[in-house]
Amino acid sequence: MFLIFDPVYLVLAMAGYFVMFFLAATIAPKVAGSVAGRFSLYTSMLILAILILAVSGSIIYYVLLYSGVYIGFYGLIAFLIVVNILMYLFSPKIVNMMYGAKPSPELQAVVDEIAMRLGDGRKYKAMVVRSPPNAFAYGNFLSGKFVAVSDTLMSMLTKEELMAVVGHEIGHHRHRDSAVMLLFGLLPSVIFYLGYALVYSGMRDERGRTTALVGIVAVIASFIVQILVLAFSRLREYYADTEGVRVTGKLPMQTSLAKIHAFYHRVPRALDEVQGSSFKTLFIYAFTDAVASPYISARDIETLKRVKVSPVQEFLSTHPPIPKRLRFIDSLPY
Repeated sequence: MFLIFDPVYLVLAMAGYFVMFFLAATIAPKVAGSVAGRFSLYTSMLILAILILAVSGSIIYYVLLYSGVYIGFYGLIAFLIVVNILMYLFSPKIVNMMYGAKPSPELQAVVDEIAMRLGDGRKYKAMVVRSPPNAFAYGNFLSGKFVAVSDTLMSMLTKEELMAVVGHEIGHHRHRDSAVMLLFGLLPSVIFYLGYALVYSGMRDERGRTTALVGIVAVIASFIVQILVLAFSRLREYYADTEGVRVTGKLPMQTSLAKIHAFYHRVPRALDEVQGSSFKTLFIYAFTDAVASPYISARDIETLKRVKVSPVQEFLSTHPPIPKRLRFIDSLPY
């Protein structure tokens, strides 16, 4: 039986999503606001990474300790790890097929130039894909490293703006974000399925209610860890933006982001396509709000910086909102 038709699975998932939405709407913004500006980007990433690993490791340890480590738990963890590793290994072929990726000599020249400016001696494969305006980095040690830019985005951007976008994507490769986010993204899933297995075990176990309760707590905790992982993902996007700024300066990075943002206001169907993609964590743009004008000037950028964003949208997104990214770019020393 598929899990999606399992009533226990559905109830647990709904409870977890309710808690996640509640935290994103209430507690998370207050916590973020209280620590905003206190730490550098690098320190924030380090603290959050340690917190995610510590919380996740503790939950997994105590759940396994309580459960007596049934062989089924090891099987669940092994299954999730294998599935994610296989996805990591085969995703380049899947992406290439899904998006009709083709090598582009024109884009390759830009990618090679940006890699050289960043002092990166690795060879990145430049691919043009058929999709709404977007760009992403993908690949692994078997397939090689790819930098993809959609044909629509290439037609929208100036050369400097395109170079900034490519710098952002190469930044993801330089920071090993595919592997890093694979590891961190795996943790909430492991905790959820451990809790799910415990709930089922509680239905048969003589300790019954207590076992099921521990499982429910683990499931809820998995959604809390997911909020932390989403926050870490947003920090990695800021981190990649620094590479784009290093290449071209602040304005081209800002105008490229604002142009992408504006497009999705005019074409809601394209926004739905991006948000519904299984690969949206790879994209340079995957947020939900947008600015009104498709034509970007310095004044438009300044206006966009002041746009207020829904806390729920922000804290449930893999990417930071564009207004915050623009303000972050302003704060960079180069």
